[in-house]
Amino acid sequence: MQSMSNSRILRRVDPFPFVPRDTAIRDKRCEEIFSIQTTGLKRRLTHVAQRLGKDQFPVSIGVSGGLDSALALLVVVRAFDRLGWDRKNILAVTMPGFGTTDRTYRNATSLIKEAKASLREISIKDAVLGHCRDIGHEFHRSGCARCQNIQARERTQILMNLAFTIGTGDLSELALGWCTYNGDHMAMYNPNADIPKTLVRFVVRRTADRDDVPQPLRAVLYDILDTPISPELEERSDATSGMQETEHIIGPYELHDFFLYYMLRFGFSSGKILFLAECANANSPGEGFSHAYTHQEIIRWLIGFYTRFGDNQFKRDAMPNGPKVGSVALSPRGDWRMPSDIELSLWIDQLNSLIGTV
Repeated sequence: MQSMSNSRILRRVDPFPFVPRDTAIRDKRCEEIFSIQTTGLKRRLTHVAQRLGKDQFPVSIGVSGGLDSALALLVVVRAFDRLGWDRKNILAVTMPGFGTTDRTYRNATSLIKEAKASLREISIKDAVLGHCRDIGHEFHRSGCARCQNIQARERTQILMNLAFTIGTGDLSELALGWCTYNGDHMAMYNPNADIPKTLVRFVVRRTADRDDVPQPLRAVLYDILDTPISPELEERSDATSGMQETEHIIGPYELHDFFLYYMLRFGFSSGKILFLAECANANSPGEGFSHAYTHQEIIRWLIGFYTRFGDNQFKRDAMPNGPKVGSVALSPRGDWRMPSDIELSLWIDQLNSLIGTV
């Protein structure tokens, strides 16, 4: 493979392949996606109600104050309205933990209230500490993956024991395995499962801008849009240390979505994806990624993408149902089949050979 300095490409490489550049086309796409999500959930709820012999039944959803759960809650509200169901049967639960910040807690509770769903607040702190004692594990407020997974599983247990649970995880998280197995990875139905993180933001913004959205609800959604993406599973030692930011740990979602698109949609090799990423990165100001990445940074995050994607197929094998909204999907029931013990060294070795090249 040639380096960027020795290669030329005549066409522009779009750094955001999931997000249309044209505003009118993007808005139309976002409205269509939201409609597909709503219709899919409405159909599932109707089916379950018929099976239960009920006119309606409660659903539970965890609301964190982040983008994904905000979008999922908006979908649930719209589906309930289309069904003529009482929004009080939407059990929207905020579950403060050790890493929950005042901003996300405030946005979660405000969003639930403005959506006119039933607000439930259930702290997970005592349950998590008690469980750690039960299994003989010392709880660490930061730096312990097991402690973070315990928190995610405790939240899912609460939601599952309350009602029919709506998932919130998106396509990018499923691709990277950025979810806890049998924790936030699991639900009875997930309307966000086929939407990449870079597109989730625009669907939420388009929904917030609708004429029928009250101004207080719109204000909450705007603040959620401006909040850094975080699992909030670690407690920070002081106010100056900042929140636990996802992209500092696993890498920029804009890069991962770019890699995902060209790997799944076209089956390109790792070397070709690297070349295209560097082409997109070299676009003129305002036409490239939000950040100018170095050659080494792109390789580093691409290796991380392949490693995480291969290591986490077992989570996708057990992912819940959800609607398909685009040409790239990871459902094991009709779109993506891959052995969980796949060996990805061929792709990673090619990238490792390019480290140090210019």
